Amino acid sequence: MAENAAPPDRRPVVTPTRVVAGLCLLAPFIAMLWVSSYARIEPTLIGIPFFYWYQMAWVLISTVLTSVAYKLVQREQRARKDGAA
Repeated sequence: MAENAAPPDRRPVVTPTRVVAGLCLLAPFIAMLWVSSYARIEPTLIGIPFFYWYQMAWVLISTVLTSVAYKLVQREQRARKDGAA
């Protein structure tokens, strides 16, 4: 019978690039789960309480961080593929 284990060259590898990508993906979760850091009204931005505009800012920040993480992993995979060929 064939083993279910992946070949040694296909194992997931923790690299600095993947750690940075993981941190990019983790930052929005931490920012949103730490509610006490933004559960207030002041400072307001064009009349919008901090509680709301902080969360909306993280929508944009999360988009940028997710894009950075994607590009980092994509570049690393391309480099690994080119190095293996």
